[in-house]
Parts: sequence; C-alpha cells; structure tokens
Amino acid sequence: MRRPWLTVGLAALCVAVGVPAHPASGATAQRTVATAARPVVDMEATVLAAQIDPRRADNTLTPGAKSSVLAVEQALQARNLLDAQWVDGYFGTVTVAAYAAYQRSLGYTGLAANGLPGTTSLTKLGLNRYTVGNTIGPGAKVQRDGYVVNARTQAMLAEAQRLLGRTLVLEQGSYNPGGDPTSAGTHDGGGVVDISVAGMTAAKRTAVARALRQVGFAAWVRDPSQGDWPWHIHATAINDTDLSSQAQHQVGDYYLGMNGLANRGPDDGPRIPIQTWEQYQRGQ
Repeated sequence: MRRPWLTVGLAALCVAVGVPAHPASGATAQRTVATAARPVVDMEATVLAAQIDPRRADNTLTPGAKSSVLAVEQALQARNLLDAQWVDGYFGTVTVAAYAAYQRSLGYTGLAANGLPGTTSLTKLGLNRYTVGNTIGPGAKVQRDGYVVNARTQAMLAEAQRLLGRTLVLEQGSYNPGGDPTSAGTHDGGGVVDISVAGMTAAKRTAVARALRQVGFAAWVRDPSQGDWPWHIHATAINDTDLSSQAQHQVGDYYLGMNGLANRGPDDGPRIPIQTWEQYQRGQ
C-alpha cells in the first residue's frame, strides 16, 4: 500500500522536475531530467571568445566563456572535426578552423562559413548535447547613406547618434568584398563601417569614437599617416556573426589593447570599458 507521505514526496519531486505526478511518468521524468541537465551554451560569450582567443599570445581563456566553448569543442570532437587535445575551452585558431569545417559540412559558404558560430549552426551542432542561450544575429541587410549594412549595425549607429546628438554619415559600408583594397578585407563582411569626419574638430572625432565604443563597436580615428586613406573613423561591431576574418582579428586586438592595424600597435582610441551591443542594451 502507498503511504501518504510517499505520495506527497513523489508529487513534490515531480513538480520540481516538471513532470506529471503519476506512476506511469517514470520514463517521461527521466527524459525531462536529462534535458534539464544539458549544458547551456552562451552564444554571446562563445562568439566573443572566437574573436579574442585566436589573437592571444598565450592560452588565456576568455572570461565567462570556458564552459560554453568546451561544450562546442566536445560536439566538434564527436564529429571528428577536432582532436581531443584542443578540447580545452580555448576558442583558438584550431577551433575556429574546425567550426568553419563544420559549417561547410552543412553546405554553408562565404561568410556563413567564417568560423564564428551562428544561431542555426550552433543549435544543430548541439542537438541532444546542449541548448543555446543568449542568441545573437546580424539581422537583415539594409541601406544607409547609399551603403549596405545589417540591421544590428544600423541600430548601433542610431544609438551612437542619439548619444552624440548628431548624425553620422558613412563613407564605406559592409558586405563590400574588394571594394577598398586599403581596408585589408575588413569590410568584406558585416558589422564594419567607415564614418566621415568632415567638419569635425579633433575633440569631436574623439567623442564620436567614444560613443561608438560605448554602444559596442571597436572604433578608432584613422589618419593619413597610418595608411593610404583620408581622415575617418573605422568601426567594427563586436560579436557581429557576419564579420570577415580580418574584422574578427580587429575585434580580438581591440580587446587586447591594440589599434586594429597590421602593426598591432597600442590602442590609440578613447579608453572606456569594452562591451558588446547586447551588454550595452542590458545596461540601459
């Protein structure tokens, strides 16, 4: 005979794991508990690690990303795309290459196989292994000042304008492969723009770069002494999953205190706490 206290205990346990409180629910309960026990891959942290880790001189892990990166690497290893020695929570060049190979195995090409996890590929990779949280994406392509950008970049620029109280005009947009050889491929993908500084004082140029950094860009004032270009502000949207490889490297260098140029010199922009667009939004 079932004792009353046992019935109450079973009901409480079932409520805790979210399954019906009846004897026939044992298999359902096991499946539910197994699902609940799957790790959650933080997409924001994982994508950030994939930009920063390949640029490090050592194997320092990106804060807050280790468990998520490990889950992704274990899934890549299970598909024989990553050797066990690289399953370490460090999203370095080997893991980026393995993830790009996985994207190609799905039939992706171009920016869709750039080694940065996208929502669809990350979810497919984790089927029956992990769930995905804090999903991000570039959104649809839109027009701005006669150039192509994506919806995420557009929203970031709009917020920077609001903070500055002035309109920002583009001199170059995104998704422009080969359009400007001096850009070294950074504009080939999404999330990267050049902003006109016509009529701006040095102080105003710095203020614009600061506002762009505040909303989640890696942004620098560029001058003719640095390369074959006029004065402008170069901005790369952190964690844009459509970034070209060169733009990914710029983001990583920005986090490591560099200037985003080929010489990897010290950061010459305004110093503020670095954050992504999503982190900025959560802080508002």
